[in-house]
Amino acid sequence: MSKLDSRIPAGPLKDKWKNHKDHMNLVAPNNRDKIDIIVVGTGLAGGSAAATLAEQGYNVKAFCYQDSPRRAHSIAAQGGINAAKNYQGDGDSTYRLFYDTIKGGDYRAREANVYRLAEVSANIIDQCVSQGVPFGRDYGGQLDNRSFGGVQVKRTFYAKGQTGQQLLLGAYSAMSRQIGKGRIKMYNRHEMLDLVIVDGKARGIIARNLVTGEIERHSAHAVVIASGGYGNVYFLSTNAMGSNVSAAWKIHKKGAYFANPCYVQIHPTCIPVHGTQQSKLTLMSESLRNSGRIWVPKKIEDSVAIREGKLRPENIKEEDRDYYLERRYPAFGNLVPRDVASRAAKERCDAGFGIENNDTQEGVYLDFSTEIMKKGKESAIEKHIHNPTDQQIYDLGKSWVEEKYGNLFVMYEKITADDPYKTPMKIYPAVHYTMGGVWVDYNLQSTIPGCFVIGEANFSDHGANRLGASALMQGLADGYFVLPYTIADYLSADIRTGTIPTNTGAFDEAEKGIKEKIDFFLNNKGTHSVDHFHKQLGNIMWNKVGMGRTPEGLREAIKEIEEVRNDFWKNVKVPGEGEGMNTELEKAFRVADFLELGQLMAIDALHRNESCGGHFREDHSTPDGEAERDDVNYKYVGAWEYQGNDINAEVLHKEELIYDNIEVKTRSYK
Repeated sequence: MSKLDSRIPAGPLKDKWKNHKDHMNLVAPNNRDKIDIIVVGTGLAGGSAAATLAEQGYNVKAFCYQDSPRRAHSIAAQGGINAAKNYQGDGDSTYRLFYDTIKGGDYRAREANVYRLAEVSANIIDQCVSQGVPFGRDYGGQLDNRSFGGVQVKRTFYAKGQTGQQLLLGAYSAMSRQIGKGRIKMYNRHEMLDLVIVDGKARGIIARNLVTGEIERHSAHAVVIASGGYGNVYFLSTNAMGSNVSAAWKIHKKGAYFANPCYVQIHPTCIPVHGTQQSKLTLMSESLRNSGRIWVPKKIEDSVAIREGKLRPENIKEEDRDYYLERRYPAFGNLVPRDVASRAAKERCDAGFGIENNDTQEGVYLDFSTEIMKKGKESAIEKHIHNPTDQQIYDLGKSWVEEKYGNLFVMYEKITADDPYKTPMKIYPAVHYTMGGVWVDYNLQSTIPGCFVIGEANFSDHGANRLGASALMQGLADGYFVLPYTIADYLSADIRTGTIPTNTGAFDEAEKGIKEKIDFFLNNKGTHSVDHFHKQLGNIMWNKVGMGRTPEGLREAIKEIEEVRNDFWKNVKVPGEGEGMNTELEKAFRVADFLELGQLMAIDALHRNESCGGHFREDHSTPDGEAERDDVNYKYVGAWEYQGNDINAEVLHKEELIYDNIEVKTRSYK
């Protein structure tokens, strides 16, 4: 029998969540203040969970490494949040959102989890509106929607190009209210460095105060990990530079299985890399694909001339432009899913049509000229302007685009010094989101009893590719509407347990291990910085475990990462002291985890002899370059069990994916 029990309720799909809630154990309101819960991470998933659990009456301890929960990386999400409200009357429904998500994930996600996500999505919008989130509205005052990749309806709610920030402020305001009531104890500038297990259950964490350097013990009856994804294993990504995998990896090393680590999302609309010394990439929202058209020159000599600065893109005639997504995928055009759009851009650039003058000559255009003129003509008609000039049409169209996306255009111009209203944006795919993560059951509990994992840190809802605007949806669904129910079922057995003491052998051992590692880092007489090793890892990951993967490249990556990892432990140099603030020491812990995870990602990618979603094996592709799945042999979740320092020894467990409500077929957006 498999060690993986997903605990998916029986019964019809549309009734599973309701019936499950009806029969779960509860903790009575008068008993909730007897129970402590630790929440690690205060982005949308962790912030909403902490606020909701505290509102219910539990004692919550919330931890974030940032100065404030408002600085969580959720703030960077730009384009929107999905929900099946069907305000546009264009055929959306709970089932269609469920279907689009399963299909977008290339049939590698659980039916039950995804249907629940679609089911509660409408509640998220109501919750956020009541918090004052300033969603965009149409002329009549109704909440507005736009489309995102992989769908043919408008279901994405947005607040200009700063949706994540506004949603996070909503969750933060709810948290702040509970902090003021004393129900949440907030630990800013603290980082979890280990999980403490007592009698087989998660009972606390070891954390480092990043300001004083003090190592602290914190106990609880349950631990919730909401620490985000692991895209920074590639060094260059769209994630904040502090984003890391450490909390999730620490619980993996204590017994939580890590699922589908090779499923990484490459986002198609990032500002291209401009130099070898760059440490951060900037994302341009997928929402721009509603109005922008992606192209490269049809003639390779035009691409060469653009790269050499001899030709401007505005001067290339319409008939000499290759709108390759519209050509290859006429039904969806520029709104194909992210993995499809990213691979198509790579194919054009590999063929020599890239337009960016960087080391790799990789870049394509995102052009708004068609939309500006189209909306300008519509606005002229609305304003009863007869025979408008081209300049009037342009000005009216520009105003429309500015109202929808203005802050994104300002950001792009500040970074590149190009005016995107006149000169097409330059974009190219970059590492963004990670669909893999800690394996959890239907209740969002890991294989460690009492350790729950929510948001991007778990694997559960997106399969092999996440549709745009679904990350915010999952984070808030888990935090506001799923975990508060399911964690009660577990905690109902703890109302008589009492406070968990921290002066026990389990806490002693965990703290001792952390202090020994700190001593090692500070006293190792190495010759290279932490970033030196992180960049080495990132180069291997991007070149061999990136958009295109081969068996040969993956085998080389496994070997090379192990070599970098061994060199890291011999030659890393961490300056400074353990007492007080030491950002290099913080990075050393995180990069040590990335080195182990990177090796597992390559192992996972090598074992999965198929292409699906963000996992594209070049040896498993159709004649026209599309992903070729193997549903006979690989229609499962691959969950890895830690076996010690040798990552090659990790044991694979399989959770079969069963589709009773959807026909599994080849994904097509043509």
